Amino acid sequence: MTSLSGAWAPVVRRPLAVDQARTFAPMFKALGDPVRLRLLSMIASAGGGEVCVCDLAGSFDLTGPTISHHLKVLREAGLVDSDRRGTWVYYRMVPSALAILAELLDVTTEATPAA
Repeated sequence: MTSLSGAWAPVVRRPLAVDQARTFAPMFKALGDPVRLRLLSMIASAGGGEVCVCDLAGSFDLTGPTISHHLKVLREAGLVDSDRRGTWVYYRMVPSALAILAELLDVTTEATPAA
């Protein structure tokens, strides 16, 4: 995940700066695809905290390269991380990335009053 420049707050407290929006947008874009959202949920809910790509691919009516592309998008967005072990790649979610998105969308935080 790219570093977050400057301080940020939930969107209900103040608007994001341009560079912050550019940082968060790829994360939301990655989650905006049903296949990627499902992949992330499968990875996040996997027992042991990680899952082999070999166990993910069979759940979709897609080719291996297409699944790999979707996993690459999730990885580049900073939402998952991976390790190669022999011929297989194992994926795990990045909890801090999901926590940041949850905090960004936290509507329970009061809005900052306009000056």
